Amino acid sequence: MRVVAVHPDVLVATSAVWRTTCTIVRAGEEAFVVDSPVLPEELEALPALLERTGFAFSGLLATHGDWDHLLGRLAFPDGALGVAESTAARLAREPDAVLAELRAFDERWYVARGGDGPRLDELQVLPVPGRLELGAEAELELQPAAGHAPDGMAVWAPGPAVLVCGDHLSPVEIPMISEGGSRDAYLETLERLAPLVERAATVVPGHGEPLEPARAMAILREDAAYLRALPDAPLPLARRGPVQAEIHADNLKRL
Repeated sequence: MRVVAVHPDVLVATSAVWRTTCTIVRAGEEAFVVDSPVLPEELEALPALLERTGFAFSGLLATHGDWDHLLGRLAFPDGALGVAESTAARLAREPDAVLAELRAFDERWYVARGGDGPRLDELQVLPVPGRLELGAEAELELQPAAGHAPDGMAVWAPGPAVLVCGDHLSPVEIPMISEGGSRDAYLETLERLAPLVERAATVVPGHGEPLEPARAMAILREDAAYLRALPDAPLPLARRGPVQAEIHADNLKRL
């Protein structure tokens, strides 16, 4: 797991698997952990990372209901988990499916995790769009971010000007329309995120390294062009490997 400080109050930990990001945002004496790394040793390292860097853990947030973003309670078992209303509804419908995907990943890659996976109950349901207090004087802004999945939210931290956008704007993965996702909703999310990208100092995608705003905006334009051109869209130039071709084929099936 690679950890970088993109701001004195924002750490980004990137998993060795899928380059899934976990963003830690602090204000005053409180810090939220947004999304999660994937591997057991990475999750075990999170509490020590916060303690060593002086980030006092206050709670967990998940940008959406894909299993690789929901593992925070394996690091902080008693942590409150905040999710958008759309994600709470999704997890209420299909908690077993989410945990089954986690077990399938662990079996496929021989990951010894132990236990039954993270608790997906007792969620803190957050209105989106909305605001969430962080510390005594700061707030996080929550914006709808469906499209990749049927649910989701982006998290905007105005103080450090950091945008955490879930599985959008990835430099390593083309737009993925997963089951229940929607091309139209994805395009709406990109349009909604564009003004925040322009204001950001750093954009944190769900997969890949933190981005400077100019690069994030270039990816946003490229992703929008790809989605609008489906089913005849070519793969974006920098994302044309065999795995991306498989994602593209799945996108065509879900149009």
